[in-house]
Amino acid sequence: MRKEDLRIVFMGTPDFAVETLKVLVENKYNVVGVITMPDKPSGRGHKIQYSAVKKYALDNNLPILQPEKLKDETFLSELREWKADLQIVVAFRMLPEVVWNMPPQGTFNLHASLLPQYRGAAPINWAIINGEKETGATTFFLTHEIDTGKIILQEKVAIGETDNVGKIHDELMLMGAQLVRKTVDIILSGQVDAIDQSKYYQNEEDLKTAPKIFKETCRIDWNQPAEKIYNLIRGLSPYPVAWTELCNDKDETQPIKIFSATIIMDENHQMEPGSMKTDNKSYIHIACKDGFMNVQDIQLAGKKMMKTSELLNGFKFAEGSYFK
Repeated sequence: MRKEDLRIVFMGTPDFAVETLKVLVENKYNVVGVITMPDKPSGRGHKIQYSAVKKYALDNNLPILQPEKLKDETFLSELREWKADLQIVVAFRMLPEVVWNMPPQGTFNLHASLLPQYRGAAPINWAIINGEKETGATTFFLTHEIDTGKIILQEKVAIGETDNVGKIHDELMLMGAQLVRKTVDIILSGQVDAIDQSKYYQNEEDLKTAPKIFKETCRIDWNQPAEKIYNLIRGLSPYPVAWTELCNDKDETQPIKIFSATIIMDENHQMEPGSMKTDNKSYIHIACKDGFMNVQDIQLAGKKMMKTSELLNGFKFAEGSYFK
């Protein structure tokens, strides 16, 4: 089958998905329709906000569906009318079988990890939080259990010691788009050799997961080792961001976000975890189990992110302040 004849329906929502859709459109694959999340109000004015994928689809005159419910008969009827041969999912929602089983060539997903490791909603974050040295992207056919279908293709990327989620997200976004293109070409050739994920591991207990990240997930525990705190900070930067509470001797607290830091190792220090050293001019060092976090980019509640030296130009920490 020629690529011009393969009818593709694309499903996605955020910026991460746009790059893949762009690669398909610009390389003349036959994208007959796009499915994305419904519009939602956002910001103080509650203005209607389009998804990044919808904006691209509108700019390129692609038909769009935005179902509230994926089992709705009206939506399913409209989807069938597109007569898709193949569906591609990138950063969308969990699909019911009636949707993913519809096209004759199946439905495949791009997942931002080296499956079967890091199945779940936040694979890039958790790979960095756990201190991995590499991650990657995987294309696989959808099946009943989330992120468990047969693997089509995988590619790896290295995680540098200072890399954060923003950097790896962008690398995987670009690499993943090309991986999807290669996957479509393999399907077009009729030579797909998808591999069951059970071939990639011996014990299910060895698999690491990537559950959704909540606010408490992002809270820094200063009793942890420095490396673990450092990985948490970069694994949540620039979003959703690691946080802590600044406390003073009057028991007043305010949330503080930490976007980046470096480690100062000092296993013999005698300071309580969460206590700090600062000259109130250029540095903030927060004690942890075996050293200090040298805070580089920080944000006070209601303020913008600043370099530590910028913050200390106009903000001074009171005597006895600490973090918890």
